[in-house]
Amino acid sequence: MEKKLLDKAKEVVREKYASIAVSSSSCCGDDRRNPEYSMIGESYGSQDGYVKDADLNLGCGLPVEFAQIKEGDTVVDLGSGAGNDVFIARAETGAEGRLIGVDFTEEMIALARKNAIKLGYDNVEFVQGDIEQMPLEDETADVVVSNCVLNLVPDKKQAYRETYRILKPGAHFSISDVVVEGAIPPDLKEQAELYAGCVTGSIPLNEYLSILEEVGFRDVEVQKKRQIDLPESLLEELLTPSQRERYHEADLGIFSITVFGRK
Repeated sequence: MEKKLLDKAKEVVREKYASIAVSSSSCCGDDRRNPEYSMIGESYGSQDGYVKDADLNLGCGLPVEFAQIKEGDTVVDLGSGAGNDVFIARAETGAEGRLIGVDFTEEMIALARKNAIKLGYDNVEFVQGDIEQMPLEDETADVVVSNCVLNLVPDKKQAYRETYRILKPGAHFSISDVVVEGAIPPDLKEQAELYAGCVTGSIPLNEYLSILEEVGFRDVEVQKKRQIDLPESLLEELLTPSQRERYHEADLGIFSITVFGRK
């Protein structure tokens, strides 16, 4: 992607998620049920550490469930939103662990910090920063998790280079993300709602796994794979008739995956 398109993609994501954060913290609105964001998620209700106020239905999996987190670990959540996965990870690390959420949306950071204060957690922190250039030291994390975020990052290889950098030697990640099988029609890639909703920023699974191996990760495996079917009502809302026709002709498969890799 050219730099101009990369910057545009980032700004689309920033604006959409800032709007969700502001609306979710307001008594007068609630964007968390917008279907273009919640259509691909899984229920967190049975997870230890679950905090309803921190769940904006923006994920596509349950990465902490597969992350092999141990008591006392330092866990970094990439694209931490309102803090949901951070708080669930804290149930695994206990009070001796260290939890760091990274998000580049100022409004999400503010909402996550507000939730942490309400919970009284003193081993949880949220820092504002770009996943492609994380404001964290080398070899910080025992475990990195992320939920439906890396597909929103224009330069995925750079994001995974940064993930590699902040992991300790032998440490690992467990990341839920969205991938595709088939080609997304070019004009749909610029559809803002589908991009921010984790669809049109996605890449093919084999390309995704190749990036991980190129960066240097080992023991790479897909821990879970689940097909996502976009409802026709949503496509009618977001796409023109001709775009919908091209979408169906593309025979596109959209999948939520949870993938593991070790430094």
